[in-house]
Parts: sequence; C-alpha cells; structure tokens
Amino acid sequence: MTALRTSQLAAAAGVNAQTLRYYERRGLLAEPDRTLGGHRLYPAESVAVLRVIKAAQRLGFPLDEVAELLEGTRASSRRRTDAGLRSRVGDKLAEVDAKLVQLTAVRDTLRAALAAGCEDLLACSESPSCPVPFDGVATAGSSAKNHPA
Repeated sequence: MTALRTSQLAAAAGVNAQTLRYYERRGLLAEPDRTLGGHRLYPAESVAVLRVIKAAQRLGFPLDEVAELLEGTRASSRRRTDAGLRSRVGDKLAEVDAKLVQLTAVRDTLRAALAAGCEDLLACSESPSCPVPFDGVATAGSSAKNHPA
C-alpha cells in the first residue's frame, strides 16, 4: 500500500478527517508529508496507529495515556517489547475492578429499592426500610436518624 490521502486514511481506520487532524495536533499521529498541492500524504502504517489509538480508548485509556504509550513504543528499541504497557494495563485493570465494585454496589442498591417498593423519593427517605443511602451512610444510619432514641 502506498501513501494515503486524508480521506483514504480516515476511511481505512474508521475515523473522520477532523479526528486525524486532532491526533496530529496532539502528537498521536505524526505530521504527514504533503504533496506539491498541499494535500496530506500519510504512510500506510498510520492505519495501524489509528486502530491502536481507538482500541486503547475503548479500553479506557485517555488520550494523554495513549500518547505516552505510543511515545514509549516509538522511543524503545526493538528488543524492548513492553514500553510500559504491562504496568499501565495492570493499573487500568485495577481501576476497572474498583469501578466494578462501585457499580455492583449501585446495582444492588437499585435492586433493593425496587424490591422495597420505593415509589416516592421523599416517602422512601423517611422509611427505615428504604435501602437508598440518602445521607451517604448505610440504611442503619438513616434509620437511626429518622427514629431518634
């Protein structure tokens, strides 16, 4: 495959032309050569770079981290294969696991609210059986607040 013009690269990578320009400005995508008429000509390898960027974003890496990973890859020798990827993936996995714990707690609370028959937010907040933590404290804290000793 030879050099690609903007529209060809965008189509091949499944992004739009504005995304290419944005990635260039951010340093994620190398500034391409230009024709005499000023049209951008990207190397064929740019398709793979764009696919890597989009895959990393789908896995939860923000563009700043993607840029660091790409820079580490570009700067590393051929013998070094990780470029910090293993460490960053481990960190991202821990972050995802923590979010899953939080989301599981939210899901369980929502299920409990359905099971408790919560229909009205204010009425539910006054009920000792309401599972929704209105004050950031578990149901026991809400019960104690609503039923003074």
